Amino acid sequence: MIRKGRPLSDTGRNAGGPRNDENDSFDPSESFDAHDRAAGRGPRRSQFQSSPASRNSSNSSDLSDPFDTAGTTTATEPTYSRSRDSRRASGEAKPGQNEAKKSQRPARSLKGRALGYLSRREYSRSELARKLKPFVEENDSLDTLLDTLEAENWLSDSRFTESLIHRRSSRLGASRIVGELKQHSVDQTLVEEASAQLRETELARAQAVWRKKFGELPQTPAERAKQARFLASRGFSGATIGKILKGIDEEWSGE
Repeated sequence: MIRKGRPLSDTGRNAGGPRNDENDSFDPSESFDAHDRAAGRGPRRSQFQSSPASRNSSNSSDLSDPFDTAGTTTATEPTYSRSRDSRRASGEAKPGQNEAKKSQRPARSLKGRALGYLSRREYSRSELARKLKPFVEENDSLDTLLDTLEAENWLSDSRFTESLIHRRSSRLGASRIVGELKQHSVDQTLVEEASAQLRETELARAQAVWRKKFGELPQTPAERAKQARFLASRGFSGATIGKILKGIDEEWSGE
């Protein structure tokens, strides 16, 4: 290693003795470290070099590394815990709490479930039995419950028939409505009475449906077939459809 400056002489030094400070000259061209090493001293420490204690204290100061992710993570963890605790303190339900409340509710009785159905609309006896069957338990008697509901006038096939006619008659023909009553196992006497009532108003109801959909008599065989299929799909009889499409009915032609 080549040292800057001139070599040091023994002048001002005693061999093996203490150094003479008066003769400890300093060459301006010589570096501080070289001069100190020649004088037997260690290299100078920078006055700005921090001690371990100061380095430890600097970690908590505002001069900390902004990219120190470890410190950021540690600082945000208490914030997350406080926010979670505040949500729970404010009354927010914990996960699974709603399910626990549902399991604590008392089981609904079979009669209570039946009354809930009947409070919304009319049901036939067979239809209500199908709705309640999945909820029947060992100690329940479905037939006894249905008899009780009929005796208390909660359940009535007669009211169900009237309700069905009222809801369907403006759009469907007699055959469709009668078929639906039979699917609900309504008493045959009620079915016959409903059929007679619907046949009396069949032509007027079919005319109203035809007017809303078409409004003009067919001009071609294809148009006539199309209108006939539509009325038949609604449950109107062939005789009624023929009167409407031919326009030979007296009431129809007089309007």
